[in-house]
Amino acid sequence: MRAVLQRVSSASVVVDGAVVGALDVPGLLVYLGITHDDGPAEVTWMARKIRDLRILPGERSVADEGAPVLVVSQFTLYGDARKGRRPTWTAAAPGSVSEPLYDAVCAALEAAGTHVERGVFGADMAVTSVNDGPLTVLLESP
Repeated sequence: MRAVLQRVSSASVVVDGAVVGALDVPGLLVYLGITHDDGPAEVTWMARKIRDLRILPGERSVADEGAPVLVVSQFTLYGDARKGRRPTWTAAAPGSVSEPLYDAVCAALEAAGTHVERGVFGADMAVTSVNDGPLTVLLESP
């Protein structure tokens, strides 16, 4: 499982002209990618890391600040462009595998008391954000 975390002042996701998820206060925008062998252990690890990583101002975490998180599914985090001119997405899990795990990460964050906004899995999303920093971190589960 991979995630890109961006510290943001605000962020939103629009699908078909409608806002489906938004942060209007500082928090994290999380792009989440799932691969074929991800499962419950990766869900637990990723949710804990997103919540507890001290990357907000003052070396604080989402848990410390009660900051919200906007989670967007992002299969392209598993794109491979090492050969040729067209990336391949074979390392990304299909929707039947990745959608339940995406939902599980969001649910684990919510169960821990984090306010979670979401994109729409598999949709063509327009994501906008105002970075706070800039600060961007790539996470990969063990």
